Amino acid sequence: MTIYLKKFGTLLNGRMLGKEAFAAFLPSLKDIQNDEKIEVDFDGVDVFSPSWGDEFLSSLINKFGDRVILKNTQGLSVKSTLDFLEDINKMKFNVEN
Repeated sequence: MTIYLKKFGTLLNGRMLGKEAFAAFLPSLKDIQNDEKIEVDFDGVDVFSPSWGDEFLSSLINKFGDRVILKNTQGLSVKSTLDFLEDINKMKFNVEN
């Protein structure tokens, strides 16, 4: 399964909006197979804030672990936020570019 974050907009910011985005997407994840990868595609995302990312990505990773793969993370805002979240959460994202 691929999650195209630009479906939520090109400006992803705000803790509450990240939480709402995850809650809205959660029903789409109920039929995921145990061995299925979940690709999170950042293509088209211009701004990706730590608060939005923490709510959405942390929730996704807490539920699916290392099955979550991040793609198209080269944008400055995306890369900076992912680096920040890795640092504060003491974790490493599975990034495929």
